[in-house]
Amino acid sequence: MENSYTQDRPVNPKLRNTIKSDFKKGNFWNNLRREFRNLKDFYIDAEKCDELKRMNIFSKAFFYVWWIFKSMILKLTTLRRILLLTGIVLIFVAKINIGLDSDNSVSILIRGGFLGGAIILFVLMLELKDKLIAKDELDAGRQIQNALKPEECPQIDGWSAWLFTKPANEVGGDFVDFLKINNNRIIISVADVAGKGMKAALLTTKLQATVRALAANYGIENIVGKVNEIFRRDSLRNIFASLLYLELKPDSGQLAYVNAGHIPPVIVKSNTVDIMPKGEPALGLFKTYTYSIQSVNINQGDIFVAYSDGLTEARNEKGFFYGNDRFVNLLSTLRHLSPEKIGNNIISEIEKFIGDAPVNDDLSVVILKRL
Repeated sequence: MENSYTQDRPVNPKLRNTIKSDFKKGNFWNNLRREFRNLKDFYIDAEKCDELKRMNIFSKAFFYVWWIFKSMILKLTTLRRILLLTGIVLIFVAKINIGLDSDNSVSILIRGGFLGGAIILFVLMLELKDKLIAKDELDAGRQIQNALKPEECPQIDGWSAWLFTKPANEVGGDFVDFLKINNNRIIISVADVAGKGMKAALLTTKLQATVRALAANYGIENIVGKVNEIFRRDSLRNIFASLLYLELKPDSGQLAYVNAGHIPPVIVKSNTVDIMPKGEPALGLFKTYTYSIQSVNINQGDIFVAYSDGLTEARNEKGFFYGNDRFVNLLSTLRHLSPEKIGNNIISEIEKFIGDAPVNDDLSVVILKRL
């Protein structure tokens, strides 16, 4: 029993080996710059960023540090705010006494600095504890979302398909889903709930469950209206979601869809790349709404592409968007490939464009090609 217990226990890495590994990974300065950039994005709002641009270098440095510090202090709980300020005061008070010659003063200096540092470390430990608890909850949420993901390359007679979704953070506000009602009725949906984090993830999961529950019993002519009623009823106010609901009949090549506030899909043909018309209001904006159906015939070799705004609105380090024109031009060069290869090329291109910039939005892509 003792040997079995020893074998089953998780092996914790040694601190020394972990630190050595950290130094060997490299990219220290790139990671440091990215962390500073993320720090600014989190603690300093857009209005203050504009003010910083108009300041000289000395004012900018001062207010940059001050605004981050002030915002950080205000985000702490009352107890932790008091502890942190006390620790900082103790450290600075200790430094004020450096010039005194008295032995007692030197003794106070050492104890004050140590105590201040210990208090700050204690606050850091409390914040880290909260973050790790939240991370465990987000990990559980991500596992649930991953379990709801469809197969990446589902089998459709006469078609080739590729489905992809990737959250910007641990959990996402996008979903892509695939339902085979029967051999000649395939349902594919792409949705994007406004917002980020756990709130958007919970609403996304509920929206996906609603679509799945209704798909078999509601036709495309009325399902999106019903989903809108439920989403509006059960969601928070001022929260909306876009939904592109597709119904494919593989035998005929007919694809019908309803676009509720989503990015218009694209059809890649032999000589053109056609952008479909804009959609109707997003889910949650109106208590009731009757959505119209768009129908297209997909010919042999044509490619239907649906995606979320996380693709065209991806931003690089200079703040430039990837954009629709760049995406359309990319699709025109990939039309001869399979959906899976097209999709992988798109993702690689987006990642290359973003570089070291933070990812600000979830990314979802659906590619259907008639064989």
